[in-house]
Amino acid sequence: MRVSRMKLEGSVPPDQAGRYRLFATLAGLYLAQGIPTYLIAAALPPVLREAGVSRRTIGLFSLLMLPLVLKFLWAPLIDRHRLVNIGHRRGWVVPMQIVTATGIAALAFLEPTNVTALFAICLTMAVSMSTQDIATDGYATNSLNEADRGIGNAFQGGAVAFGVLIGGTLSLVLFESFGWRATLLFVAAISLLPLAVTPWMREREATPTPGTEPDTHRPRPSILSFFKRPEALQILAIALVFRASEGLVKAMEGAYLVDVGLPLSWIGYLSGGSAATAGIIGSAVAVVLIRRLGTGRSLIVLGALRTLCFAAFALHAHEFFEGLTMIMSAAAFQTFIRYMEIVVLYALFMSVASSSQPGTDFTLLACGQLIVYLVGSSLSGLIADSFGYGGLFTLASVLSALAVIVTMRLIGGHSAISRARTAAEGGSL
Repeated sequence: MRVSRMKLEGSVPPDQAGRYRLFATLAGLYLAQGIPTYLIAAALPPVLREAGVSRRTIGLFSLLMLPLVLKFLWAPLIDRHRLVNIGHRRGWVVPMQIVTATGIAALAFLEPTNVTALFAICLTMAVSMSTQDIATDGYATNSLNEADRGIGNAFQGGAVAFGVLIGGTLSLVLFESFGWRATLLFVAAISLLPLAVTPWMREREATPTPGTEPDTHRPRPSILSFFKRPEALQILAIALVFRASEGLVKAMEGAYLVDVGLPLSWIGYLSGGSAATAGIIGSAVAVVLIRRLGTGRSLIVLGALRTLCFAAFALHAHEFFEGLTMIMSAAAFQTFIRYMEIVVLYALFMSVASSSQPGTDFTLLACGQLIVYLVGSSLSGLIADSFGYGGLFTLASVLSALAVIVTMRLIGGHSAISRARTAAEGGSL
């Protein structure tokens, strides 16, 4: 009976070599996205400013975030169709990365002051990177089993950290030493190297048995299909509630550190160093936490620790204590926690994503938490101007604490829905 059920479900336990290849593949795919992302987000603005581009114009480059926020709109198309016949999601990943690398190389032959052409090329790259992200997330969701989701997302976090170091930090060093054209051509070349792992992509496709008709009853990937599933809505609610307070603090963190007298170089080392450390070490710690406590309890623990960090900012802003050591520690630890949160949240997203539309479901959840984060970021300056840093950080602390309480209730509801669904599926076998 056990053997027949395994055949019915099509789940064959992978060997260790296969697991390691999968982790290496995910690391390569997410690194391929991270390098150009942080080239645009972290390295390009200061380079443009040094070339004499106005701050108002540089600010407009934030619109390049729109494809990352709106990519859920075309995610069902990625789940439905193949672009190139080399595998469903590999057929999207490879062409999109080539488009991105070509875009970086094209930037090298423009002057930094030609902002119209720069923006057009960067927007094309943003769309290609977002499309690749949908395909990569769909591949990861379908490839990782429940036990390996935390590890897989930890590899993603580590790859993002290396993307920060290569696309952001290293690019800025190279810009200063070798100039615009040489740096961009170099980054274009290395952004293609992670594609060397794509031959290892082994996709689980639902193919009909020879001599039989395809399954015409299989649901068509769509956004509506996501909203028809109670367990998916439960996780979406968790993502929205849990991330609601973070943008309030993160958007004003750098400004606050400047206003309390921390030198810019220290802020750079603090943000860059803590991001790299958190991405690599924090992701590994998150895996241990998931294995010990599970995703739900891990998220609650991290939410409580985050609330303490926000409270430290609030107490410092209200002058309950002085000095920079405590607030610098809170800023670094907050970054560490944030990377761990992403690992846990993404494991939770994968647990509820449907195998028939993994890219769509995961993307909707990822975009939802990003949108609520950006809303908080956009309101942070207004709140700080109206109520001061103390009011802003106090509000963030209260919202974070409430999010922990609400998440506890929602996690319990999600567990109940999951148990009912499992029982229903078991009864139908």
